[in-house]
Amino acid sequence: MKYIFVTGGVISGLGKGITASSMGRLLKSRGLKVTAIKIDPYLNIDAGTMNPFEHGEVYVLDDGGEVDLDLGNYERFLDISLSSDHNITTGKVYKTVIEKERAGDFLGKTVQIIPHITNEIKRRIKSVAECTGADVCIVELGGTVGDIESMPFLEAARQMGSELGKGTNCIFVHTTLVPVMGSVGEQKTKPTQHSVKELRSIGIQPDIIVARAKEPLDYSIRKKISLFCDVPIEAVVSAADAASIYEIPIVLEEQGITDYLLKKMGIEATTKDLTSWREYLDRIHYPTNTVKIALVGKYTNLADSYLSHLEAFHHASAEFGTQVECVFFDSEKIEQTGIPKDLASVDGILIPGGFGNRGVNGKILTAKFARENYIPFLGVCLGFQVATMEIARNLANLDGANSTEFDPDTKYPVVDLLPDQVNITDMGATMRLGAQKVIISEGSNAHELYGALEISERHRHRYEVNPEFIDKLESVGWKFTGKSEDGIKMEIAELEDHPYFMASQFHPEFKSRPGKPSPLHLGLVKAAVARRQRLVDRNLHLPSD
Repeated sequence: MKYIFVTGGVISGLGKGITASSMGRLLKSRGLKVTAIKIDPYLNIDAGTMNPFEHGEVYVLDDGGEVDLDLGNYERFLDISLSSDHNITTGKVYKTVIEKERAGDFLGKTVQIIPHITNEIKRRIKSVAECTGADVCIVELGGTVGDIESMPFLEAARQMGSELGKGTNCIFVHTTLVPVMGSVGEQKTKPTQHSVKELRSIGIQPDIIVARAKEPLDYSIRKKISLFCDVPIEAVVSAADAASIYEIPIVLEEQGITDYLLKKMGIEATTKDLTSWREYLDRIHYPTNTVKIALVGKYTNLADSYLSHLEAFHHASAEFGTQVECVFFDSEKIEQTGIPKDLASVDGILIPGGFGNRGVNGKILTAKFARENYIPFLGVCLGFQVATMEIARNLANLDGANSTEFDPDTKYPVVDLLPDQVNITDMGATMRLGAQKVIISEGSNAHELYGALEISERHRHRYEVNPEFIDKLESVGWKFTGKSEDGIKMEIAELEDHPYFMASQFHPEFKSRPGKPSPLHLGLVKAAVARRQRLVDRNLHLPSD
């Protein structure tokens, strides 16, 4: 087993996750089996209770693990499914060690960071890597070198390097920043030098430096980093800003990073095939038209809150050679001021998931606007529930129909708690989570999009459409064409006599991949393209033109 540890210096947000994902994709293109681990140094057990404004999207895995969004990048780039064990947090590590101490497993010894915490970290890394049967395990260490929270993880990585063989069985890749200062535009290496110095003080000498910069590094700058950081110049990799994250594997490959990694690890590759990846990039780079999709949510100040939706649109757009321009609308503002004029110019509307009452009425207004104006619409999770409430109120004459999440005393609780969610006290990992079977009605739009009558999709919610109102809702055209295996839980709904008005209780965005787009997002983009074309054919002036 080979391990590649990816660390970050200078500042956060340098793209360690994309670097790790890209290296994984490149090694996979050489015929190796690759897995990935994300280490998050926060005390939370998982990301499930974290605010999207602070942490970005909570990504959900097949086994129901609520994890960091970087695991979404790993799954998309490597086209694999990971488990919650692939996300290691300080909270998980300390909880396990404390439980062992309480059980007397340490035989009365004083429990300390070294060796007990570091041993648990190493145990988790090795256990996850070995159970996958991978040739290479890429481990991303969250945070920045020098952070107090990251120190035990860096020490554990250092120990693994000493025990397994640094530079052969353990490779250290360090991402840093090369800023440009002053009007002259000179690239500065000092932050990188200090970052590497900090890493060395811990006992880790990087094997590869991936330098983030606005423009590609000058040769003289790479040479300077090589000299001051004691890294061969071929191991100083320039990672300039790119139009798409999916370009990064090609950028790294063209600088020889894959060959360098294989040489360091003593591995002879049997294949070298990035054809499908390059073809995917070509479809992204040369669109034949553009559509505008409105994303109406409550966390729109941070795009990472909806990262998987944005990526799903990338994947769908590549299938049609269509550029998708995603425009954010704050549902709370819509609630306060009504439907904005700009919303009338979009080609499609997506209402994503969310929690809490804030901005919900703005989402209901948006769903009504999409329905009445025949704008292609997709509701996901809360968006599914919102569309159901809107149709109940305005088509089924259930005045004030609501979810008991927002109005416990509503006369028409068309959305209610799951039976197994009643009296839940802990907030973390207690929802309906992970991949579950969905049975699709034959001949439905969902059947056409998925091309199957049984699918598996990932869930993250507490509330469901109330079965007591199904007949009433279907009588006005809101047909439930996807249901749980037991037939009790509603999973997919589609509106009759509308170009595209669909919603799902599950999150299709989490399983979307390059070359394998989410069928529901694909359907929305296809309907948006058709809507725009119809308007063009009728020679109507488009407000967005």
